[in-house]
Amino acid sequence: MSTTSATPKFLPLTTWHEYPQPEMQQRASAFADEMQRRRTVREYSTRPVPREVILEAVRAAASAPSGANLQPWHFVIVESPGVRKTIRDAAEIEEREFYTRRAPDEWLAALAPLGTDENKPFLEDAPYLIAIFYQRYGLDADGRKFKTYYAPESVGIATGLLIGALHHAGLATLTHTPSPMGFLREILHRPINETPYLLLVAGYPADEVKVPDIRRKPASEIITVV
Repeated sequence: MSTTSATPKFLPLTTWHEYPQPEMQQRASAFADEMQRRRTVREYSTRPVPREVILEAVRAAASAPSGANLQPWHFVIVESPGVRKTIRDAAEIEEREFYTRRAPDEWLAALAPLGTDENKPFLEDAPYLIAIFYQRYGLDADGRKFKTYYAPESVGIATGLLIGALHHAGLATLTHTPSPMGFLREILHRPINETPYLLLVAGYPADEVKVPDIRRKPASEIITVV
């Protein structure tokens, strides 16, 4: 990557659409309602999901803004049952350490209403895992390092879009963050400049699945208009 300043090139904006205000309100409300239906699911059906659905959701995620437009993300779509089992085995080693030794009592108390433990069968049952990596630095064609900017923030935005896209397509998801996650880079053969950010589980919910009886905060608690 050259460090020489380039002359910015601009193109006409042709992709933006303005809607009449009543339609704007309707679209905003409909989208909010759809996203309010989204729930994290921890039990999955083994039913197959078309790969094209996952690819299109990742394409939506890759539309996210990023620092200096460097797009410091990489998505590894894991569909191999053998690789999913390998990931589960490695993740459960870290999770056992977390639940029995690493996690403070306060953290375990916060997790208690969710009913989570060190067992992660969803990593094998769900037809897809998406391992999301962020680039701590980039590498040009000659192998030289260059700095990435706001990489975790950029990848976080892309991950949010990915979750929304999968929900919109009719799939359930789960964000899984075993700590540490270095085993993902080793299992998936990613380069040293990439750091695991999150493991996203995607698939159909299991039949008659149940979710924790929890509530989202009301708008009055999370919104301030000044």
